Amino acid sequence: MKITDAKVFVGGPGKNYVTLKIMTDQGVYGLGDATLNNRETLPAAYLTDYLIPAIIGMDPRNSEDIWQYLYRGAYFRKGPIAMAAFGAIDMALWDIKGKLANMPLYQLFGGKSRKAAMVYAHATGADLDDLMTSIQFYVDQGYKAVRVQCGIPGMPTAGYGVSETKGDVENYITDFSGIKPKVEIWDTGRYMRYMPDALLQIRDRFGPDLKILHDVHHRLTPREAAAFAKAVEPVDLFWLEDPTPAEDQDALKMLRQHSTVPVAIGEVFNSIWECNNLIEQNLIDFIRVSVTYAGGITHAKRIVDLAGLHNVRTGFHGAPSHSPISMAAQAHLNVWAPNFGIQEYLVLGTPECDALFPSDHYLENGMFYVSDAPGLGVEFNEDEAAQYSYKAGSHPIVRLEDGTMWDY
Repeated sequence: MKITDAKVFVGGPGKNYVTLKIMTDQGVYGLGDATLNNRETLPAAYLTDYLIPAIIGMDPRNSEDIWQYLYRGAYFRKGPIAMAAFGAIDMALWDIKGKLANMPLYQLFGGKSRKAAMVYAHATGADLDDLMTSIQFYVDQGYKAVRVQCGIPGMPTAGYGVSETKGDVENYITDFSGIKPKVEIWDTGRYMRYMPDALLQIRDRFGPDLKILHDVHHRLTPREAAAFAKAVEPVDLFWLEDPTPAEDQDALKMLRQHSTVPVAIGEVFNSIWECNNLIEQNLIDFIRVSVTYAGGITHAKRIVDLAGLHNVRTGFHGAPSHSPISMAAQAHLNVWAPNFGIQEYLVLGTPECDALFPSDHYLENGMFYVSDAPGLGVEFNEDEAAQYSYKAGSHPIVRLEDGTMWDY
């Protein structure tokens, strides 16, 4: 069996999904997702110009050897562009493998550890009242876990993950339009004075059973993160996400010395070597890598296994930049992983996505159920894809009120 060809498609409903389709001489094809948020043309070009020509003629069943060929064969390794491209190829090869076996991928991993995977929604509000309404919206839909973000009084702009329009509480949408980044203004003091009590009010309103998550998005120094974590202990958070910049694996030591709040980190990590110290030293409770950015199923599974040895649970990234293909790959890992924690969920379920990526996976009462279709269980409609094209965009950037650049 040999790989005969592969194609890359860029575009989608509201997002520039980078979809890879690998074809074989036996008519079986596999799908992968290489979407790198707001840098989508880079992994697409890496796939088209370098990687696809190199894997033509290889046996797609040898996914482990091909992963090593891509990773160890490169002199300059890791990084989000390369790992997203490797991840797409690896997903597609696993998809082919599952189709050849006529089994869903979770069976190839060892079968199910649970019937479905709990997901969390994103509640947002221009102010706390707005946020309360947004949380109630998701609770009414059956969600058992909700990430909460709201505007801070006196903050010049809305800030990370926050709707700027009062009353817009039912959809988490960040404006990435235009190649020139939008500027957000951040004030750590206002945030630290306001948010602990706001989180307590949410807990009082919704009771002890709702799992509350909150994302700091790398905005605090180690000392500030330790102080904030200590202040929010009475809230009983399910997790505190990205309290410090991800580059410094030692930054969480001070937090651990002062607080028992569960910590989740890792959505910008690309490999096991960027998070192994955090896992092995028990500095985190949830690892947030994604199958795309972490180089595919082969490498993500290694991270899951390492985490399981140290009582660290999974919390795969699931922002809108992940297409239904990578979300399906994570869904298969979620139902298998003995150390599953929770799944971020923002991408599936719109009519446009369903038309472009048909599947029988479904969400019900805050739980994600994986279909038993062979492989990933997702198709790709090339006719639908033809109506979409690449549209340039960028993440916002963050500055302090005096103009100093800060961490996004």
